[in-house]
Parts: sequence; C-alpha cells; structure tokens
Amino acid sequence: MRLATITFKKGDDYALKLAKLGDRTEEICKKAIYPAAGIVANQINANLKANLDDPEYVGKLPNILFKNSGRATTGDLFSSFGISPIKLGTDGYYSCKIGFDGYDQHGVPNQLKARAMESGTSKLRKRPFVRPAVKATQKKALESMKKVVDEECQTTMKE
Repeated sequence: MRLATITFKKGDDYALKLAKLGDRTEEICKKAIYPAAGIVANQINANLKANLDDPEYVGKLPNILFKNSGRATTGDLFSSFGISPIKLGTDGYYSCKIGFDGYDQHGVPNQLKARAMESGTSKLRKRPFVRPAVKATQKKALESMKKVVDEECQTTMKE
C-alpha cells in the first residue's frame, strides 16, 4: 500500500498543516468510511435478495415448509438492514457497523433471521450472503477509503 507523499520547506509550516490535518480527522474519516461501507452494504443487499428470491429447497429435512413456493417476502429483513453512525472506539479507531436491527412483523429478531440464513440451523441449510459480500468487496472498499484519505490529506497540506 502506497502512502501519501508530502513535501515541505519549513518546519513551522509543516507543523501548522499537520495540526490542521489533525483537526479534520473526524471529518476525513466520515468521508472515507461511509462510501466504503456503502460498497459492502450494496453487495450484502444483492446477495440477500438472491437468497430470498431463490426457489430452491432450503431445509435439511424433507419438509415442504422450507421450500420457497413463490411467496413474496415481507421485506422486514431488507428494511431492517443499514449502516450505523460512525463512532470513535476505545481502541482509537473510527468505525461503523453494517447489520440488521429490530424485529419482523411476527416479533422475530431480524438479526436472528439473518444469522440463521448465514450460518444455517439444525433444520435449515446455510446460505451465506454476508461473508461472500465482505470477501468480494474488501479490496474495493479499502481502495476507496485510501483514495479519499489521500485526496483529503493532499488538499489540506496544500492550503
């Protein structure tokens, strides 16, 4: 990974620019993290939709209850999916979470439904949609963050 290169002439000017860059840390992090999280979230959504639209039998046991018979999904899982606000952790890193929140119309936690689909249960086969999305988009998301941080650093240092 190539880091941003900065040239400077005077130590005092450089120190002032670094201070200005430090003051903008939270702003720069938010500019970098949200778009990257969006890249991953879009792929998770696409994978989730593919899982829900798949008419294949999803049970481990021969039971008609686990066959998608063309019923329309309620949309509860889709609507509960989102990106949390960016927070500064105790470890000093800015981060956000991507996940499911709330309950469906029958009172079942959406996180539980997503976990059952991702990892399977004793009666349902696993149909991963989060792990493949993260793996497929990891490099693209990291490059997106790196590009934003480099641009913001260079802009700040030129001011």
